[in-house]
Amino acid sequence: MTVQEKKVVTIVGGGSSAHVLIPFLSGAGHTVNILTRRPKEWSHKVSLQMQSIHGEVKDVFNGYLTRISDKPAEVIPQADFIVLCMPVCKYRIALHRIAPHVDKNKDVFIGAIYGQAGFNWMVNEIKKNLGLSKVITFAVGLIPWICRTISYGKVGVTYGCKEVNVVAVSPSRYFDILNDIFLKNICERWLKTGAFRQSENFLSLTLSVDNQIIHPSRCYGLFLKYGGKWTKKEDIPYFYRDYDQMSAGLLQMLDTDYSKIRDAIKAKYPQKDFTYMLDYLALERLSYHSENTDICESFKTSQTLGAIKPATVQQRNGEWIINTNHRFFTDDIHYGLCITKWMADQLGLAVPTINRIIDWAQGVRGEKIIEGDKLLIDSDSLKKKFKSGIPPVYNLNSIDEIVD
Repeated sequence: MTVQEKKVVTIVGGGSSAHVLIPFLSGAGHTVNILTRRPKEWSHKVSLQMQSIHGEVKDVFNGYLTRISDKPAEVIPQADFIVLCMPVCKYRIALHRIAPHVDKNKDVFIGAIYGQAGFNWMVNEIKKNLGLSKVITFAVGLIPWICRTISYGKVGVTYGCKEVNVVAVSPSRYFDILNDIFLKNICERWLKTGAFRQSENFLSLTLSVDNQIIHPSRCYGLFLKYGGKWTKKEDIPYFYRDYDQMSAGLLQMLDTDYSKIRDAIKAKYPQKDFTYMLDYLALERLSYHSENTDICESFKTSQTLGAIKPATVQQRNGEWIINTNHRFFTDDIHYGLCITKWMADQLGLAVPTINRIIDWAQGVRGEKIIEGDKLLIDSDSLKKKFKSGIPPVYNLNSIDEIVD
């Protein structure tokens, strides 16, 4: 694969990030296809608005889809790059669906724009099952841009990208090719910032987190403060604009639990490079070149996050309750906190806030995930196919086996 070649990129899923990738990659000259459950809702022309935080349209990028399909056989075999744009809990389902159609005779990059939850374990699973020895895996640590969907399948919006992005690649020698063909064309070329740095391992991305500690801690904080329910929709507080010290304290305690695991792994493997295995505020300062030291204030003053409400559903009695089937649970508990809890158990570490939030989540979802301070790794709530991403579901049963 040479850098000069134009490639075929297949986007899998229709998340907000897909609405950014299509105009940028198409504009760079690549052929872009999409695999989606909703093909009739996608236009061949996809526009991306670059807006200021006040809603002023500063620029518009237009891109074009060559093929739009809900059938993997129509858009996967020709792909040089396959990129997943969907909730994390859907990654493995999508990978198993597309795997039989991946070309085994050429290098194919398979990646995720949000690299939570051991993405390399997921891809290794299909590589082993189907003999996909030429697949190159990559995962971006955090979504590179603040982005939303204005009109599904037609128009997206971005308010800009992170100053610095981090990506892991396996085999690692493919970073330069990935960077030149793909990564530079999704940020730097158009936005003049957002260069990518290479993480030596995927585990750093799995343990450097934002959403999986922000979302559960805030939902739990809302539950503690309001009982997780509201009589009228207008009574529901904003997720970030009304952020309070209770939620901030829970987030900090969660990150402290994560730091115990990060520190233990760094001590256990001193020969490994964990430069990008960062705590929450260090990760934010790297990504945005910010000087934030106050978690609560950083959320309350964010103009791009200010309009977001919690994910809620209305009950028959008219009350509104937190939606426990939302990705804030299916992604951030089952493919987030549960993975970290498993690591803590392996390392013999006490993680009381992780335990507390998992215990609360299993209660409101009617599941059995944890008992006391022990993760129930053989429970159907974790072991059932695609239910969670804890290492044992990939037959990885020790810390040594998950360190890449």
